[in-house]
Amino acid sequence: MEQLAAELETHIRDRYEIEADDDDFGRDVHLFDYGYIDSIGATALIAHVEKTYGIQVTNQDLMLYSMNTVNEIASFIAQKTGK
Repeated sequence: MEQLAAELETHIRDRYEIEADDDDFGRDVHLFDYGYIDSIGATALIAHVEKTYGIQVTNQDLMLYSMNTVNEIASFIAQKTGK
């Protein structure tokens, strides 16, 4: 799961222009509460996860799994892909 989290962190930093020296950003920070990603960004992030990891994120997944941090999203991907 470490590799998944690292890949996601890199993608999120690049896509949402989060500076490397941003002291508030980390793998356990709530991406939405801290304003790193908004609702449009969430849709783009889900599309990235589906395309990159070959999984489908359903509405039920969004209700059942907490996907607010890099680590939570990586854990979800690991569960769906068996990695």
